[in-house]
Amino acid sequence: MGPVVVAFPDCFTRLGGNQYINSAAMGRYEDYLLDEIVPFVEGRIACGGPGRRGVFGKSSGGYGAIVHGMRRSDVWSALACHSGDMAFDLCYLVDMPNTLNELAKHERSIEKFVTSLAHSNKPKEKEILALMNLAMAATYDPDPSQFLGIRLPVDIETCELIPERWANWLAHDPVRMVDGCADNLRRLKGIYIDCGSEDQFHLHYGARQLHRALDRLGIAHTYEEFPDNHSDVDYRMDVSLPFLEKALSA
Repeated sequence: MGPVVVAFPDCFTRLGGNQYINSAAMGRYEDYLLDEIVPFVEGRIACGGPGRRGVFGKSSGGYGAIVHGMRRSDVWSALACHSGDMAFDLCYLVDMPNTLNELAKHERSIEKFVTSLAHSNKPKEKEILALMNLAMAATYDPDPSQFLGIRLPVDIETCELIPERWANWLAHDPVRMVDGCADNLRRLKGIYIDCGSEDQFHLHYGARQLHRALDRLGIAHTYEEFPDNHSDVDYRMDVSLPFLEKALSA
């Protein structure tokens, strides 16, 4: 591939990761990236400009890439989504019982759980996954009246779904957004999507749903699956980055 400039902004938060969208609880990260980081990079280095900007990421970053491409084709001209969060019923909702199990160890208190985790030298994997779901709650359905803006879409004792809260999550699900964002996606020079066929968060099913929807809408894109899971798949950038460079050079 030819020469490119790549910026890797640090968007970690108190709750761990980031979905790169605006949230009353997590922060206005979509505005931060588009209104501050992009102009900063392009102002310091002679690069980018309209038609020459691509966005890519993996997992939560893959989610950010596809959603930014869907919403802001005025800024981005190509995207690459690796194992991005989508089909929320399959990747988030199924893990809510485990999240509640972790909270139960702390009197079902989100504040006590987060505080305990902050003082842990070596958090357990189940604790990290529970924290991830709390971060998603603060991102997709923030409630400023709650601790760190977090409220779950299920009853914290029975795990029964709270439909109005879950609807707020689903409004951010790429497989549900795609129809309303079709015109923006058609403006992009390139769309690349891939996912491991053994993804432990079931994201390959969401990727397949998105791929099928893009085909139905007649939106040109490249879709690939590969025999691996969600972890340590950065080697897939050997495919996506040349794809982006070629698309943006056209």
